[in-house]
Formats: sequence, structure tokens, C-alpha cells
Amino acid sequence: MSNIGVMPMLRAIMIKFFRKIRRTLLSDGKTGQYLKYAIGEIVLVVIGILLALQINNWNEARKADKALKEYLVKIKSYTLKDLSMLDTLTIYRKNIANQCKMARESILNKTEEENLLLFMSCGIAFADYYFKPNTAGYEALTNSDYFGKINNTLLDSLLISYHSLVDDIAENERSYNEYVVNQEAYLSTQFDRSLILASAFMPWDSLKTRNTPESEYYKAFAEYTALAPYRNVIGLAAFQIDTMVDQYNQLKEVGQSVIKEIDAITDN
Repeated sequence: MSNIGVMPMLRAIMIKFFRKIRRTLLSDGKTGQYLKYAIGEIVLVVIGILLALQINNWNEARKADKALKEYLVKIKSYTLKDLSMLDTLTIYRKNIANQCKMARESILNKTEEENLLLFMSCGIAFADYYFKPNTAGYEALTNSDYFGKINNTLLDSLLISYHSLVDDIAENERSYNEYVVNQEAYLSTQFDRSLILASAFMPWDSLKTRNTPESEYYKAFAEYTALAPYRNVIGLAAFQIDTMVDQYNQLKEVGQSVIKEIDAITDN
């Protein structure tokens, strides 16, 4: 039986007991003692009600704390997955940036012909990858009745910073990826990429059985990588990706702080 259930039962027993005393005092004509008793009874009833309310408030607070912790555990789980995704994207982005920086140096040094394979490898800069965090946990908490329990706390500040950085990353990636897609679309209208795509997706052993000599593939790559849109993407990747990686690192740092603060709140 819960504490809240016990209190009405005890109160009923006490009232029955006091009622018996009251009848005895009135029947004996002890009016003064009855008045004292009546005041005492009122005080005891008030104390009982306040105690019951306090127990009820304690139970409600305990339920709210449990619900809040469930939301925070979900946010922690999603944040850990976000950080793992950021690690993968950081490696990928750094690889692209390094390739494109070397290609940019080759352009400045006019050594493109001897570094054709390097320019070919910069084709990975055209892939439009996005960081896709799971914000469901945070959104669920902000729309719940329990968000107020962390309002204006360190965790609240960290979560606001985290999702502000998520928005900044999304904007930076959108800017980069839209530019790349537009440049690639333009290239597709200006250049026959049949040999480029064949060499990218077909095994060389299979290509060697075709009538097209290997030299024509390299010639197509030399012409393709010399086009302005292709080199525009190389130039953009060489510096904008560094900004992306910096943002990834900032987000990882804030995310780790979020996890640490959640652990402190949930006693993990």
C-alpha cells in the first residue's frame, strides 16, 4: 500500500477515535476540555493533510526525475552515435582536403601533367556527404513537461551550443555540396564523361579487353581535370573543408561535455 493510501486510512481511524472522545466530554459536561480537544483535533487534521501533500509532492518529483533521466539517457545515446559519425566524417574530409591541397599546389607549380593520378583522385571531392545528427531526443525533451527541470542549467547551455553548432555545420555543408553539385551538372553538359565513368566503375582487366586504348582514358582524364569547374571544386575543397573539420571538432568537444554532464545528473 502506498504512503498516500495509508494516510486517509490513518486519518479515518484518528477521526473515529477523536469523535468518541468528543462525545464522552460533551456527555460529561466538560465544555472547556472539549474546546481544547477540538482545537487539537483541527491541528492534527491540518498536520495530516500537509504531510499527505508533502508525500504526494515527493512522489511526483521522483516520477519527474525518473522521466527526465529517461530523456537524458536517450540524448546521451544519440550524442554518442553523432560523435562516432563525426569521427568517420573527419577522416573522410581530411583525406579529401589533403588531396585537393596537393592538387592546388600542382596547379600553382604547373606540374599537372606529371600528377594526373593525383588530379584523378580529387574526384572524391564531388561526393555530397552530410552530417546527419539524431536530434529526436533533444526535441522530445524540449516538447515535454520536464524540460523546465534543466532550464538555465549548464546542461541546457551545452545543449543549446551543441545544436547551434549542428545548424552551422548543416549550413556549411549545404553551401559546399550545392556548389559541387552545380559544378558537376555543368561539367556533364560540357564534357563526354563516358571514359571517365567507365574507368571509375569498371575493372581495368575488363577495360583492357575493349577496343579503346589505355592512352585515351588518360587523355580524357587530362582534359576533364583541366576544366575550370573541376578545378573550382578542388580549390573550394582545399580551404572550405578545413572549416568543416574545425566545426566537427568543436561539436565533438561540446558533445563530450554534454555526455559528461548527463552522466553527472543520472549518476552514471
